[in-house]
Amino acid sequence: MNRLQLQAAVVQVQNLRYTPAGIPVLNLVLEHESQQTELDTPRTVALQIRAVAFGPLAETLQKQALNELAVFDGFLANARNGKGVVFHIQAFSKT
Repeated sequence: MNRLQLQAAVVQVQNLRYTPAGIPVLNLVLEHESQQTELDTPRTVALQIRAVAFGPLAETLQKQALNELAVFDGFLANARNGKGVVFHIQAFSKT
């Protein structure tokens, strides 16, 4: 199973672009910070992850305010250039 749910804020948004088939695509960067417990020890987790959204979701996310928390659902895939992973957003809701 490859499912990811992440509470994060949009911290970078590129311009909306379109595939050759006319599908809207939005590349963005999400930032997450939380407290997690590992081996009975609390730790602060902070990360940034590249993300992408397609179709009407891309158009909606383009209007999302920067640094506003939301919950994002989707899956992870290799980046097209093979360097790292990209979070493919399939749904989101404001917290």
